[in-house]
Amino acid sequence: MEQNAAEIMLSLGLADRMAGTAYQTDPVLPALEASYAQVPVLARQYPGREALLGKKPDFIYSMRASAFAPEAAGSRQDLAKLGIPAYLSSNDCEDRTLIPARAEFDAIFTEIGDIAEIFRVPGRGREVVSDLRRRLEEAKHSAPKDLDASVMWYYSGTRTPAIAGDTGLPGTISRLLGARNAFADVTQQWTEGNWEAIAERDPDVIVLADLTRGGDGDSAEAKKEFLRKDPVASKLEAVKKDRFIVVPGSSMDPSIRSVTAVEQVGQGLARLYG
Repeated sequence: MEQNAAEIMLSLGLADRMAGTAYQTDPVLPALEASYAQVPVLARQYPGREALLGKKPDFIYSMRASAFAPEAAGSRQDLAKLGIPAYLSSNDCEDRTLIPARAEFDAIFTEIGDIAEIFRVPGRGREVVSDLRRRLEEAKHSAPKDLDASVMWYYSGTRTPAIAGDTGLPGTISRLLGARNAFADVTQQWTEGNWEAIAERDPDVIVLADLTRGGDGDSAEAKKEFLRKDPVASKLEAVKKDRFIVVPGSSMDPSIRSVTAVEQVGQGLARLYG
């Protein structure tokens, strides 16, 4: 019930166990394109409850609580009454008190293992996690040592941009790479920023989420165009010096792509400051 969950399933070789998928935000990972093509796409965003239940699923999986809203699948409690268990990532639990204080990679690896156990492919789960751990360890060392740079993670929107705070995955990646999150004092995973406040912080680097869903300021190019034309944003040091790093939007949330975000941002920082 959204792209990141689908890509974990596909990475575990479970395309033939998928009754359907929905809510694609980015082009599917090239290695998963062939298996993704085998899975029915139920809706551009979330399918309605009737359309979903019409597929007679035995299990529903999402990394987003919004998948279980009344206008989508409905609550997990209601689904359980119908005999359909539903798995939701701990990073976006309905009970906000159960969300970990910070998004960590171990939680992603645990989730991959959970799904592998549920579908009885634990060996494949261990293989996927082992490869991700190896890549993560290598990626930690990709940014320059003694880096002195602040980074702003810019997800979407123009007038009120969505900016990463400290507790989500961007904050974790910043720490791993030795960079400073320009909004590390914000305790939410994401916050609605304003350009005057951003200008006061004047980040050295801006990481741009590249989203293909077509909303306001979604694509990286749309963000760059806005930043270069806006009277306030255009004066940011990162904009004037073209210090941008682009990553797929889905990699900014915990997912199978998150290690790739560490690799790409580390390489980008090495390019800018190496």
